[in-house]
Amino acid sequence: MSDRSPTVPIDRPPSEPARRLGHFKPRLLLDTDHDLCPGCGEPVAIRLLLDVIEELGCAERAIGVVGIGCYTAFTSAMDVDLVQALHGRAPSVATGAKRMRPDALIFTLQGDGDMVNEGLQEVVHTAARGEVVTCVLLNNGVFGETGGHMTATTALGQRTKNTLEGRDAAYHGHPIRIADLLAPLGGSAYVARGSVHDATSVVKTKAMLRRAFEAQLEGRGFSFVEILTMCPTGWFVPTAEGPGYLDRVLRPVHATGELKNGERCVTTAALLAENAAAQAAARPPRD
Repeated sequence: MSDRSPTVPIDRPPSEPARRLGHFKPRLLLDTDHDLCPGCGEPVAIRLLLDVIEELGCAERAIGVVGIGCYTAFTSAMDVDLVQALHGRAPSVATGAKRMRPDALIFTLQGDGDMVNEGLQEVVHTAARGEVVTCVLLNNGVFGETGGHMTATTALGQRTKNTLEGRDAAYHGHPIRIADLLAPLGGSAYVARGSVHDATSVVKTKAMLRRAFEAQLEGRGFSFVEILTMCPTGWFVPTAEGPGYLDRVLRPVHATGELKNGERCVTTAALLAENAAAQAAARPPRD
């Protein structure tokens, strides 16, 4: 038998009782209860957002502009100033808020249906103008709030309420990779795409949100973070299969990583190649 690190015995109670090491609930989250479906990834993304705002010491000057979607239900639980925008119009409202309150930390919170279907022109023009705001996209590839039908980001082959046989490029068109539209624009300072389907991705996504807000605080221009989130209800999969479905269906289309940070500006295709190379390098060599 090979030497291994000691493991925690499971046949008897632990010798040391569990103890609390810190606050589990972020200070800016008023309540951990919500009515979103089991397995939804949006609560995780919102927690990361609030954690970063608190860690940057910006809670008292943060103003969020919220779109229309399942995440809108969280407005009563977020202890920051919030403005409700019309469907798709959050970036324009954020622009006005930032021009009136240049000292404030302004962010939008939108879903893929809200941002990419209903208000694509809003976020593109906001980035092109270099508005010093941060837009956060929660992308699950479906209109979750209205029953799980196709959005502009739905992956090819993905089954939704109105693509029961899977999204077909010839009939439904190709998915829009919104980050690829925003990264090349001269007004964009930081563009990234993260995920919350596993612990490693959660840590990386939190770092992306922090860099995006830092770009705003430094006045470097527009910043954007797309977060892939689970929606097992809208995907017609069991709750426990949500993370795996995201990794298998969405990430091959919407690859995670930084598309723009300083001088670096790459495409999703380049990220896919980088991710594939990293996975290949991590595989153990064959005998």
